[in-house]
Parts: sequence; C-alpha cells; structure tokens
Amino acid sequence: MASKIISSLIRRSQHGAVSRRLSTAAAKATESYADESSIVMKGVRISGRPLYLDMQSTTPLDPRVFDAMNASSIHDYGNPHSRTHLYGWEAENAVETARIQVANLIGASPKEIVFVSGATEANNTVVKGVMHFYKDKKRHVITTQTEHKCVLDSCRHLQQEGFDVTYLPVKTDGLIDLVMLRDAIRPDTGLVSVMAVNNEIGVVQPMEEIGGICKEFKVPFHSDAAQAIGKIEVDVEKWNVSFMSMSGHKVYGPKGVGAMYVRRRPRVRLEPLMNGGGQERGLRSGTLATQQVVGFGVACELARKEMEYDEKWVKRLQERLLSGVRERLDGVVVNGSMESRYAGNLNLSFAYVEGESLLMGLKEVAVSSGSACTSASLEPSYVLRALGVDEDMAHTSIRFGIGRFTTEEEIDRAVELTVKQVEKLREMSPLYEMVKEGIDIKNIQWSQH
Repeated sequence: MASKIISSLIRRSQHGAVSRRLSTAAAKATESYADESSIVMKGVRISGRPLYLDMQSTTPLDPRVFDAMNASSIHDYGNPHSRTHLYGWEAENAVETARIQVANLIGASPKEIVFVSGATEANNTVVKGVMHFYKDKKRHVITTQTEHKCVLDSCRHLQQEGFDVTYLPVKTDGLIDLVMLRDAIRPDTGLVSVMAVNNEIGVVQPMEEIGGICKEFKVPFHSDAAQAIGKIEVDVEKWNVSFMSMSGHKVYGPKGVGAMYVRRRPRVRLEPLMNGGGQERGLRSGTLATQQVVGFGVACELARKEMEYDEKWVKRLQERLLSGVRERLDGVVVNGSMESRYAGNLNLSFAYVEGESLLMGLKEVAVSSGSACTSASLEPSYVLRALGVDEDMAHTSIRFGIGRFTTEEEIDRAVELTVKQVEKLREMSPLYEMVKEGIDIKNIQWSQH
C-alpha cells in the first residue's frame, strides 16, 4: 500500500514538473494567477516561465552538449591524470579531444590550451600571474574602464601591491582610442588587457589593430574573449594575443569550465595562481572535471561549424527587436557602436523610465540591466558611465541577449511586453508629460523648498 502511495506522489510531482517546464511567457499573459502553471519565486508570481533573453549572463546548454557529457559521465569516469591504466587513458583521451576542439575554434595549437574553471579564473591568473613573474622589470598594466569586473579588480589588487595601472577611457561608442593606447605604453609596461566583446554593450574592439600595437612595442596582449568565442571570428594569430580567457557557459556549454590560451612562441611566462600536482603544464594544478571539459569541447566544435548560421539568425532577430521597439516608442537609444557590435547583445536606454521599475514590470521576460556580476548594485552601470551616458539614461538601460535558440515569437512577445510597460511607466512620469508639451527640461531651473 505504501509503495502505491509513493508511486502516485512521484507521478503527480513529475506531471507538475513537466507542465511547468513547458509553460512559457510566450503564451498570453491573461492566464489567471490562480492557474496551476503560475510560479512564485522570491515573492514574485508570474504566469509561467519567462522568455529567456539574458544570453550574456549565461547561455542554455545545447542538448547535443548534454548528450556528449552524459555519455562521458558513464564511460570516461577515470582520472584523466592517471597514467597507469585504461580508465585514466580513456579520460585523458576525452580531455585531449576537447583541447583540440577548443583550439580549432580560435586558430591555436592544442598545446596552448589550459583548462580552468572559467573566464574569471583565467583573467585573474593572467593579469596577476604575468605581472608577478616579471615584477622586477615590469610594473605597469594597461586596461580599459569598461573591462569585466574580475579584470578591474585584479588590476586594483596589483595596485595595492605597488604596480601602476592605466585605465584607458573609451569613446562614446564604447571603442578605445588607439592613439591613447599607443601613448600609454611605457618601457615598464608588462601587459595590455582589452576585452574583445563587451559583456554589457556588445561592442567589438579593433583587436587586430590593438594586437599590432602591442607587437610593435613587444608588450604581451591579453583579451577576455568570453563573450567573443563562437559568436565572432576569433584568430589568435591575426589578433596577436599572448593570452586569452574563455568560458564554457557563454557558448552553450556547461558552467564551471573554461580555458586560457597561452602562447608558446614567442613564449611569455606567468606565475600560476594555484600550486599542487602540476597539471596543465604546471599552470593550473588540480584534477580536471572531465565531463565539463568534454562539454566545453563539443560546444566549441558546434560553435565553429554553426557560427555563420547563428550569426545570421541572431542578426535577423536583433533587427526585428530594435525595429519593433522603435516603431512604437520614441526616446530609445542604443548604447554602444552599431557598426562594431555583436548582434546578440542589444543594450537599450528608454528615456523617462526608471530601469529598475521597468525590469520589475517585465516579469515575463528574463533580461538584465547590466552585468550579472554587478547586478546586486543599484548604481548605474560603470560601463555606460564610461561611455558618457547621463546618469538618468544609464539607470534606464536594459540588455536584451539574443541567442541560438531564441525564436521570432519570443522576440515579438518581448517587444509587446516592453512597449506596454514603457508606455505604462511614462504615463506616470511628469517629466515625459512636460517633454510632450515641448518643454526643454534640461534648461529648467529647479528650486528647493
């Protein structure tokens, strides 16, 4: 009798889980909150799972990657560093296959790929490791004001140790000034670190030109390419990078795995962040997570084969989203260059709308107001402030992330919900009412009472 009751409960819970998993916000939002498909999370009730348009924070796992990881979990359970038996050899072979797949995506040699836990670890290892190794002769680092938090914090850590750091400003389109970069290089400059594709605004830096300048001055060049690999063409030879950081979960692979590209010729040394068994050429000790590495490799292989198709699809959806919003709303500004940009990242500011209120109103669309790594802060995005965006407009920014599995129906629904919410918030805005009446609010002299 007890077993029958347990079986009945399991079937009931599984049925509920399936119905939840299949319900999406693409369905009409008129469903009653009392409906069984409604979800309550952190005190917020929504009619179903939201549309996912936050691809810069993470991408969904490609089912083909999952299949490869699942098979590897069953068959490749040996320690890849065990050299004395078949199980270790099989796991090692799986890891080396993934190393080749990652290398092929960026035009590198497999011997130049070092597996790590993700781009944050890679960035920390390179920025700190290079400067620590050459600390007797090199005391200066150059980076940009719009880098990922982990690069900026690594540089601040170096400053506390007595190193000098130059934070290059960017132009209003988010791109760096190559003349300023050239002028910033000193005889004791030990590293230049520039993100290839910005995680908040999607601008693509002129990597070949930056690499050429670094080569001319014989300064190692590092790039955080977590948002670039699998989305734009990456070639370590053309870019002349000495180091590159990559992450699996930004390219439809698993979380918890990434890689460093470390150039072999001309060789640039770095001090490892962790010490131990000397794995990964002594640069990253610790037993590799075989299944994560396998998944990352397959994700890179798929990205290499399908990049052209993905790029066309994402570009089409980006145009559909932007035109759909601009046809129905005024005061919409694209943050960052439209000419040098990854199409899957569309960062928009909506005038006379408070960004947090807009986000709260868009419960049926999973979007972001900036980097997931700094989303706990209520301050306006430091990236947008570096572009010279006014604080009011910086507060109203929303980042739409489009990817491989995004559909046209989801884009159309996102446009509808965004427009509806912006119009609702503007109806409550006295500033917007004044602008519609032709009043220039920038020239108003506000008085205190």
